[in-house]
Amino acid sequence: MSESRNPAHGPDEAPVRPELSDLRARLHATTDAGRPEAVARRRKTGQRTARENIEDLVDPGSFVEYGALALAAQRQRLSIEELVRASPADGIVCGIGSVNRAFFDDERARTMVLAYDYTVFAGTQGGMGHKKLDRMLALAAQWRVPVVLFAEGGGGRPNDTDMPLVAGLDTPSFLSFAALSGLVPRVGIVSGRCFAGNAALLGCCDVIIATEDSSIGMGGPAMIEGGGLGKYTPEEVGPIDVQSKNGVVDVRVRDEAAAVDVAKKYLGYFQGPIADFTCADQRVLRDALPERRRRAYKIRPIIETLADTGSVLELRREFGTSLVTALVRIEGRPFGLLANDPYRLAGAIDADASDKAARFMQLCDAFGLPIISLCDTPGFMVGPEAEKTALVRHTSRMFVTAASLRVPFFTVVLRKAYGLGAQAMAGGHLHAPFFTIAWPTAEFGGMGVEGAVRLAMRKQLDAIENPEEREVTFQAMVAHVYERGKAINTASFLELDAVIDPAETRAWILRGLKSVPTPARPEARRFVDTW
Repeated sequence: MSESRNPAHGPDEAPVRPELSDLRARLHATTDAGRPEAVARRRKTGQRTARENIEDLVDPGSFVEYGALALAAQRQRLSIEELVRASPADGIVCGIGSVNRAFFDDERARTMVLAYDYTVFAGTQGGMGHKKLDRMLALAAQWRVPVVLFAEGGGGRPNDTDMPLVAGLDTPSFLSFAALSGLVPRVGIVSGRCFAGNAALLGCCDVIIATEDSSIGMGGPAMIEGGGLGKYTPEEVGPIDVQSKNGVVDVRVRDEAAAVDVAKKYLGYFQGPIADFTCADQRVLRDALPERRRRAYKIRPIIETLADTGSVLELRREFGTSLVTALVRIEGRPFGLLANDPYRLAGAIDADASDKAARFMQLCDAFGLPIISLCDTPGFMVGPEAEKTALVRHTSRMFVTAASLRVPFFTVVLRKAYGLGAQAMAGGHLHAPFFTIAWPTAEFGGMGVEGAVRLAMRKQLDAIENPEEREVTFQAMVAHVYERGKAINTASFLELDAVIDPAETRAWILRGLKSVPTPARPEARRFVDTW
């Protein structure tokens, strides 16, 4: 104990030793309060600081920071005083804390946060920053800590002078972060500009949440121009309209506050069940489908009704639009959900939708989320234009992925279940899931009713010369095939497990979940494809 300490003084009034005073000053220089000019720059762009985002994400008082005293590797050309001012934490704030602790215990709430600071050399990746990042990623792998990455930044920093290197291509950070795939949930958040190395880390994440002002690209304007590919502004390189429609961005949000809200919600599905929930009156589902069997309807209200109120988080909404992928809860329990969208391609599954479904199944399987499939599809998309998209390879991803699933799979056929597309929506075939059930409106067949009749009965129909008589005969054949493919008749051949009152769908799903053991997570991870 210091002899200068006066026992009569309270803890806050006691004299402070010089070394503690020095520490406090250095740490203060890393805070927003110690950097008013940097904060002002963020206000001009309408964005928050890295530390404000972290404070919003983690539970109050839970965050502890690693490597706060790091400085840029530029001591050969800048003084320590200048580096303290210009490069706090070397531009990446790292630490551990808890997220959603109000709903989950300490073990489930633990989270690692990695936040690039755009006010430090435009969020570029410096030598010391990479060293700090590697330390954090090793801890995440060893202790299986979920990771949230705020990825805004300009990629590699070329002017660090202290690192003895030529190109720095032996940097292990990217491989280390990729190695977490399937081991722990990883959330990527970006606001503003995210290029090169920052974008490479972002692209490794399981889910990417991006704001309206985002620009994401594997090369920024300087790299593009340097490669002789033209001159562009940052806003022209991978803007949100491009990256959300092409499938790079999973969730598009207004701003950083909304991004953090989505990140918390997303992490919650992997943290476990919650006790409190409400849901809509399930009797609404009895009339959710139109009486005319070929009329389109909106699938999202059905999903919202089936799931707990407010629990639906849709991923990649603007990509592969004929299929919906969403995380949901039913009685507080988390699930992954696939659903065909009859408003897009009549629910047919094209190449993009196949990729979307396969990757989503991988995500659910990696972290133990049971999968619900709501099937209403005429099958895989066909035709010369569809084949130009490498359809054969992309659609087959659904079968290959389903064949290795360890989590329970539950299929509910709402209306159409035709061909190979329906088999894919059932995880391979109608007896592959723990159960395949159907609403009374469901219909089954090797292909669409009208197409099947035209194909199978072409000669008979062509032999009828009178067009009106031919049409009457055609419609009669369609009605016969439709009756044969109705859900009740299909169930009588035991091709599905039950036909149910739509209001009982939640009850079936819950009973199914309670009837299977919780899948054990093996030591060998299964990575989640970035695409």
